[in-house]
Amino acid sequence: MNIKSKKIHPDIHFRLLDALADDPHLTQRILAKKVGVSLGGINYCLKALIEIGHIKVNNFENNPNKLNYFYLLTPKGLKEKTKLTKDFLRRKMSEYQNLEKEIQLVQSKIKND
Repeated sequence: MNIKSKKIHPDIHFRLLDALADDPHLTQRILAKKVGVSLGGINYCLKALIEIGHIKVNNFENNPNKLNYFYLLTPKGLKEKTKLTKDFLRRKMSEYQNLEKEIQLVQSKIKND
């Protein structure tokens, strides 16, 4: 199946683009820890992001260890990161507000008991 036909969860997509925007030299192992997915999951996501044009990958040409790569956000990736950031904040604010209401409800029940 073509990677383009598969979806990356929006939170993972956002966190991955955000981490790479901060430091394009992160290894896949470090990205996996930062984003909270398996190493295989990060590899899959990176391949998908490369295929859809959100990141491009380069290796250090003069480095004898060719396993060192860096991941650069493309203009399309930067635009998507902005959209994902807004969506992420909207979702998290909604979750926060719902949680705050639930806490207030539980606190009012405790006071009435």
